[in-house]
Amino acid sequence: MLMRTDPFRELDRMAQQLMGPGTWSKPSVMPMDAYREGDEYVVAFDVPGVTADALDIDVERNTLTVKAERRPTAKVDNVKMELSERPLGVFSRQIMLADTLDTERIQADYDAGVLTLRIPIAERAKPRKVSIGAGSGHKEISG
Repeated sequence: MLMRTDPFRELDRMAQQLMGPGTWSKPSVMPMDAYREGDEYVVAFDVPGVTADALDIDVERNTLTVKAERRPTAKVDNVKMELSERPLGVFSRQIMLADTLDTERIQADYDAGVLTLRIPIAERAKPRKVSIGAGSGHKEISG
C-alpha cells in the first residue's frame, strides 16, 4: 500500500545523514517502519528527543510528509560542550500512499520518541462478496 517512486532516495538520505545537521530546505533522514496490521497500515518514525510541538504532519493528495526538528537543549553562557553526538536539526520523510488508504482518517500518536501513524484501508478497497442473480443468466457485480 506504500509506494516507492525513487530508487535513489535512500542513497540521498544516507549522504545527507553523513553531511551534518538537517535544515528545513535539506532535512536529514528519519528512520521508519511500515507494516499492515488488520485493516490499517501503521507507519512508525523514530524521532527521539523531539517534543510533540516540533513535529509536523501533512497529507496533500496521496503524499504524506512528516517533519521533526530536534533543537539544542537550553544552555547557559558558562557551559562548554565536551561531546556532542546526538544529531540536531530538521528530519523529514515523505512517502506516497496508495489510493486504497483513507487519508481522511489518519491517527497520530507520539510516545517514547516514536511517532506512530495509523492509516485505515478505505472501505472501497476491502474485499467483498459478489452475489449471483438467479434466472437471468448473467452475473451482476455490486460494490
